[in-house]
Amino acid sequence: MISIRNLYKRYHNHHGSDWVLKDISIDIPTGVSVGLLGRNGAGKSTLLRIIGGMDTPDRGEVIRDCRVSWPIGISGGFQGSMTGRQNVKFVARVHGSGKDIERIIHFVEEFAEIGKAFDEPVKTYSSGMRSRLSFGLSLAFDFDVFLSDEATSVGDRAFKEKATKAFKERIGQAGLIIVSHGEAILKDLCQAGIWLDQGKAHWFDDINEAIAAYHESTDKPKHNMKIK
Repeated sequence: MISIRNLYKRYHNHHGSDWVLKDISIDIPTGVSVGLLGRNGAGKSTLLRIIGGMDTPDRGEVIRDCRVSWPIGISGGFQGSMTGRQNVKFVARVHGSGKDIERIIHFVEEFAEIGKAFDEPVKTYSSGMRSRLSFGLSLAFDFDVFLSDEATSVGDRAFKEKATKAFKERIGQAGLIIVSHGEAILKDLCQAGIWLDQGKAHWFDDINEAIAAYHESTDKPKHNMKIK
């Protein structure tokens, strides 16, 4: 289970800063696939990074009693001067065992489908190539919960189908927390939903109810919405 307790997050800037996430307390059961919804700027990617340990809250905590992946689709953790192969080998040494390194490298090379670029510096990659590499690297490990930030929107049609198929194969064996603007993907992959609105998180056991709540909020003119 992933337990979020009294979590607050904001980013300080010269314009002043409001809370992106405000007093969020929610439990996400292991083995459940969850869609994360909200307006642009609602804090979806921020919450996903905090759950994955790539960012820290200003207040509160995230308690994980399971293995959680880094957010697939967010590929800022690679060392740009190293090749894709070298980056994968480094991560495999940290997270895997010696006997798994070659298997992991082979899996990522085949899955990412970036050809000779796999042996070129990552700083020469397009954002799509970085995301493909991140996607394949995450799936090479047996995480209990996979995190995805628009990962299924990366690449051409064939790769999108491949990405979706990969997630489906893991549903039932592992949990999934996914940010996506594609409702069809959310309905296809997710059971439950979290709707972020004005810094607050609302849990729904049914992804369809979460989508309905999101639509109801977006249909309201912003000037009629009550700001807390």
